[in-house]
Amino acid sequence: MALTTIYPEHYQQQLADKAELLQQMLNPYSSAQLEVFPSPAEYYRMRAEFRIWHDGDDLYYIMFDSETQQRIRVDQFPIASKLINQLMPALLDYVRDRPKLRYRLFQVDFLTTTTNQAVVSLLYHRPLDDQWQQEAEQLRQHLSQFGTIHIVGRARKQKLCVDQDWVVETLTMQNRHYHFQQIENSFTQPNAVVNQHMISWALTVTADSYGDLLELYCGNGNFSLPMAQNFNHVLATEISKTSVASARYNCALNNIDNVTLVRMSAEDFSAVMQGEKQSRRLPAEQFAHFNCQTVLVDPPRAGLDDATLELVSRYPTIVYISCNPKTLVKNLTRLTQTHQVVRTALFDQFPYTSHMEAGVLLQRR
Repeated sequence: MALTTIYPEHYQQQLADKAELLQQMLNPYSSAQLEVFPSPAEYYRMRAEFRIWHDGDDLYYIMFDSETQQRIRVDQFPIASKLINQLMPALLDYVRDRPKLRYRLFQVDFLTTTTNQAVVSLLYHRPLDDQWQQEAEQLRQHLSQFGTIHIVGRARKQKLCVDQDWVVETLTMQNRHYHFQQIENSFTQPNAVVNQHMISWALTVTADSYGDLLELYCGNGNFSLPMAQNFNHVLATEISKTSVASARYNCALNNIDNVTLVRMSAEDFSAVMQGEKQSRRLPAEQFAHFNCQTVLVDPPRAGLDDATLELVSRYPTIVYISCNPKTLVKNLTRLTQTHQVVRTALFDQFPYTSHMEAGVLLQRR
């Protein structure tokens, strides 16, 4: 995570500039007016990680300038959640004079929620033992004045949990609360407010859907669970074993029983659907029970590969969430041969940076 200089008074202009750029990128494929969903100007990022710099008796957080690689001291981080900003000084003040917790500590990662929960991960260049775990428990109790806090210690080939390594985030879409287990060191959407905008937009554009939903790259069920209300069934695939287990946990947590999760990459799923390979995880007879008329994809920055593009183009409705508009427009060159873009959106997950998250709804011509 690069260090970002923020000027909240400039945020609206920066957002307008992003919207203009994205509209220009999408104009060759769509005449739809771009819908823009802003972020809070401060305290919006639920995750942050910092290196630890030891300077004699002192220690402090540092980050590196993405261009010069210059080391920069970070005492407060206003793009991160208020809970992270509370925990940052309190943790260092506690650890500074406790050698068992301080010795060879080189990084601290924070994962927080809007419901005042946090996992704090301490990373070391040395093995951890029972005494470390005992002192980490005392640290957890000390930090609990700020919320529900869990501590994880990591070293080479070693992970020790003080209590647990996950939190439960609660997001509200269309007046309904959804609860999501988020596991330390696994992918989660970093901006909770904008994430709610993304899910709500996906719910809105599929409100009149029929049949079933296919979702590729489903993660921990971030989209799958809320969108299940718009479909008879959801078939969701994800390659990460941890994320699939978390998605199943989240289905039970939210009493959602019409989501089927399959641990499989989008590429393998495409190959199975095209008859190029077989999979015990998704037998052909099981897939035959689904009537998928809509597909949702939220791919990595590389976008969709050719085989997945071919698969996606078979469905009448496509909801494409993109973290890289450059690969999105490349994919749209192929998808608009069979579909037309009817709605577009900008989700400002990363204020004060050039990164843009986009949403596109396509319907078969």
